[in-house]
Amino acid sequence: MHNTTHSNRLIDEKSPYLQQHAHNPVDWYPWGEEAFERARREDKPIFLSIGYSTCHWCHVMERESFEDEATAALMNELCINIKVDREERPDLDSIYMAAVQAMSGHGGWPLNVFLT
Repeated sequence: MHNTTHSNRLIDEKSPYLQQHAHNPVDWYPWGEEAFERARREDKPIFLSIGYSTCHWCHVMERESFEDEATAALMNELCINIKVDREERPDLDSIYMAAVQAMSGHGGWPLNVFLT
């Protein structure tokens, strides 16, 4: 069950996957200029997390990390956090999956990348 104490910028998104994360304590942004501008202004890296609504490990990571208050506080302090639904943005998923596979030799979801 999701905590409704928090609401973040995903609350108005259409994607069911992004809506699933709308009440995480992580200050999620959808992909877009607002997040990029804040990252530039605050000189913080972007934590990009790409997943989809039926991904088992995406739900595990949400439960174990993104719903945890201490983890979320650290993420919010150190990064600008962007959540992407790979079914809504296959173009972004393809770009970042190819990069992760080139760097590490493997990939999967959730796909988590730090951008600077």
